[in-house]
Amino acid sequence: MIAKNLKQILSELPEGVQLVAVSKFHPNEAIEEAYRAGQRVFGESKVQEMTAKYESLPKDIEWHFIGHLQSNKIKYIVPYVALIHGIDSYKLLAEVNKQAAKMNRTVDCLLQLHIAREETKFGFSFDECREMLSSGGWKKLGNIRICGLMGMATNTDNAEQIKAEFCSLESFFHEVKSTWFPDEGSFRELSMGMSHDYHEAIAAGSTLIRVGSKIFGERNYQ
Repeated sequence: MIAKNLKQILSELPEGVQLVAVSKFHPNEAIEEAYRAGQRVFGESKVQEMTAKYESLPKDIEWHFIGHLQSNKIKYIVPYVALIHGIDSYKLLAEVNKQAAKMNRTVDCLLQLHIAREETKFGFSFDECREMLSSGGWKKLGNIRICGLMGMATNTDNAEQIKAEFCSLESFFHEVKSTWFPDEGSFRELSMGMSHDYHEAIAAGSTLIRVGSKIFGERNYQ
């Protein structure tokens, strides 16, 4: 079933859009099935769970951390994480840099923007992000690379609202790119869209979609 679901989603993706299979709360067996079907990029939101999976699953898997990251947990994922989607403060960025330096690695990161109407979601406001980038401190962080932006739309059935939120982030992405990263080829990722709204996200310019339940079925929260 997983292989079939995966194939279906991949067949819908235009060129330039990558699938992050959200495997959080799913067992290794489910990931192995997706792996056998050719999927290599997986997303997790709990540090302990991701590290356990990293240690026990094939080493050519590319692990993306998509959850809310706490400073004290960064050191556990820095040795192997391929991309951190949810950087929502300068402090967090500096801590990733510090831990990455110890490992002699450069870690790719996305800045998370708060585009939803729900207060429970994390992220910079557009103005906070502009302020952080303008201050320039991030340029001295030699062990991180800012590769783009990430955002989550409001959890609603209102497709127009979702579309508007994604479009606002896409527009902001171009502003950030032209202002602070005009010559950085690596600043190209826009992580938007999950199982229920990835079609809208792709239409709005997403390059990374984070899909879980559409591949693995509903999650087991044990």
